[in-house]
Amino acid sequence: PLSEIFVYSPEFEGLHLRFGLVARGGLRWSDRHDDYRTEVLGLVKAQAVKNAMIVPVGAKGVFVVKARTAAGQSPRVQGLRSYRQFIAALLDVVDKTAPSDSEDRPRFGGVVCHDGPDPYLVVAADKGTATFSDSANAVALDRGYWMGDAFASGGSAGYDHKAMGITARGAWVSGDTHLAELGIVSATDEFTAVGVGDMSGDVFGNGMLLRPGLRLVAAFDHRHIFIDPQPDTVPARKERQRLFELSQSSWDDYDRSAISPGGGVWPRTAKTIATTPQMRAALDIDDDQTRLTPTQLISHILRAPVDLLFNGGIGTYIKARDEQHSDIADKVNDQVRVDAEDVRAQVIVEGGNLGLSQRARIAYARRGGLVNTDAIDNAAGVDCSDHEVNIKILLDSATRSGLITGSARNRLLADMTDEVAQLVLANNQAHNRLLGDARSNATQMVDVHARMTADLEARRGLHRSRENMPSPEEFADLAKDGRGLSAPQLATLMAHVKLDLKADLLAGEMFDAPYFVTLLTRYFPPTLRRQLGEPLPEHPLRREIIATSIVNRVLATSGLTFAFRLSEETGAAPADVVRAHAVVSEVFDLDTLWSDIYAADLSPALTNAMVIEGRRLLDRAARWFLLNRPQPLEIDTEITRFSNQLAMLHGQLGSMLRGQERATVLTAHDDLVARGVPGNIAHRISESLYAFSLLDIIEVAHVHGEDPAQLARIYFELSDRLGVDRLLLAVSSLPRGGRWHAQARLALREDLYRSLRDLTIDVTKHGMEGDKAACSIRDFEAYNRPRLDRAKRTLDEFLDSAEPDLAVLSVASAQLRRLHR
Repeated sequence: PLSEIFVYSPEFEGLHLRFGLVARGGLRWSDRHDDYRTEVLGLVKAQAVKNAMIVPVGAKGVFVVKARTAAGQSPRVQGLRSYRQFIAALLDVVDKTAPSDSEDRPRFGGVVCHDGPDPYLVVAADKGTATFSDSANAVALDRGYWMGDAFASGGSAGYDHKAMGITARGAWVSGDTHLAELGIVSATDEFTAVGVGDMSGDVFGNGMLLRPGLRLVAAFDHRHIFIDPQPDTVPARKERQRLFELSQSSWDDYDRSAISPGGGVWPRTAKTIATTPQMRAALDIDDDQTRLTPTQLISHILRAPVDLLFNGGIGTYIKARDEQHSDIADKVNDQVRVDAEDVRAQVIVEGGNLGLSQRARIAYARRGGLVNTDAIDNAAGVDCSDHEVNIKILLDSATRSGLITGSARNRLLADMTDEVAQLVLANNQAHNRLLGDARSNATQMVDVHARMTADLEARRGLHRSRENMPSPEEFADLAKDGRGLSAPQLATLMAHVKLDLKADLLAGEMFDAPYFVTLLTRYFPPTLRRQLGEPLPEHPLRREIIATSIVNRVLATSGLTFAFRLSEETGAAPADVVRAHAVVSEVFDLDTLWSDIYAADLSPALTNAMVIEGRRLLDRAARWFLLNRPQPLEIDTEITRFSNQLAMLHGQLGSMLRGQERATVLTAHDDLVARGVPGNIAHRISESLYAFSLLDIIEVAHVHGEDPAQLARIYFELSDRLGVDRLLLAVSSLPRGGRWHAQARLALREDLYRSLRDLTIDVTKHGMEGDKAACSIRDFEAYNRPRLDRAKRTLDEFLDSAEPDLAVLSVASAQLRRLHR
């Protein structure tokens, strides 16, 4: 971590760790008096990965209460007093005022400042401190800390996560995505589930109400076991709703008349529980097991053959078979914990933290189970708190400057609740789509993932064994066996890629371009933008918000490996790759394409296929801008240079293609439409790689002062006559292999495109009056007949070859290159 703050008092001891100056994480009331530093080190490392999705990097704090509770005083009062003192001590060593250019940085209590600017300290609720946010904010306000009640999110003037149901709603984004792969539309279909938690809890309680078709067969918490072998969906949901609305409830409050025959509710203190035939059928328990202990019954619930296991509780209930219970460090659940290899639920959703160990997730995924990580599934709660903090910073600044009053500020916060939720859930959707895309081609990309992991290990200190990422030898075995990383490992890699790219961007200066300033605006709710307008660019965390938005956008639209591959292939800095991504996204209007694809009612597999095809255009076009245009790219200038002409040419592309290329596009289009793809998407996808060629055409038109439409006709006429399209398809079919195989494929492809561009320029030297592309080409052919004949024989020989390899394609490419004078 960047900093470690130790606080000592006769009453308590506390420790706070941060990975950066802009960091966020919970403060935990710990009972581990002897090793709380070990505890917080583990927590902060996990938080660093979890915070990859939001603006601040990871932080975590713990405190232990040493003083004995006074007679007649509750432990909570003692803990709250220690918590407030811990908060006050932390505030002593950070800047009191907002970030500014001033050299004067006052600290609290006469503390002398010898370090650099350090104005940002925020905390969050954690184990033992879930209800302490108002107390933390009171300390900050009493001491005049500039962040006010943005210091601790979730207070009385903040967003109530349980009322919003935000964490559960985010978890269901993951659940919906997984169930869709099974052909289950969770918004309307019925499906079976078991769960960990009870209806009084935020995540589990909300989670069990959000999908009307959910048939909850069984659940448990630390007090009771609930089993409803054949639930009647409507009355069961109504009864869960009643429990959720009680001020306090447990499964013991469940109306037994709403439970199907053979079910019931039992205390976990029972010595044994008689199993009914219905229970045994629902949980697939052997008929001779007529009595079970509560721990045995819970283990059966965790192994039940259902569609979904929803974890909304506290504790780690699933481990890998090769792990020991002692490895899990959750002794209270040792008796009920099961092996991932024995879990029969088809989907696991982790609304709570650490429901499975990471090795358990990997083992479960290897067997075909659908699972992400807790950092993905319950990210909505963290993201919502982060939005709250950043909105409050902006609103408090507006309040101080007189733009709004304090009461208007609180009303505005409340009015934006739904908008904040939509922003957060959109991020959850993007994370799940990114993981789905990564899973769909994990086998093909395993070598790239291996190189990425090695790069992150060398530059950023990624710890393979701690993160359960494969060693180089294990990556080689995956490739040999035709396997890739599992979804949980891809989620870990995604987090580290985001942290790495964000750090690279923050180390440079690229945040003043108008294109990126718009990302700052989009981060905030529309209502806030309408109310405040101009103060948005003055946000103290402007750079961090923009950097996070850039990273999330780049990965969501281009995939997990895009930035790494383009940097590796071109030698470009990450910031230059980001600029190229921005230009290509605008020039080809890719945001509309992505929106259309995700809005279409397509299967998950077909959606992924469409996205991956669209990304082939993004890859090639971004590489083109990195290799063919001055660096660093002036984003707005490049967009202006290419957008209008490309849109014009793209509209005529179908009529410009010739022969085999036109036939290829028409066949691809008709095939996609037959598979249910809407016509507008099928049109764009089928033409996408030919649209890439328009960049060369427009550039040649700019440099040589020619008409781009005439150039395009010559370009595609040449491509058809020389069979370049078939050469390019053959290059794409070459084995990917390792890095150098990939580089060879890229070099061949670049060579073919360059030759076609150069030949187009050659043809223009023979005149381009009127619509005479074919005449110009005939003049060119007549002038270059001997060389064309030699090249044609070689190309015909290649086209007759059944399985062209790298050597054959290299010779064919050289023949094309020789045609250019």
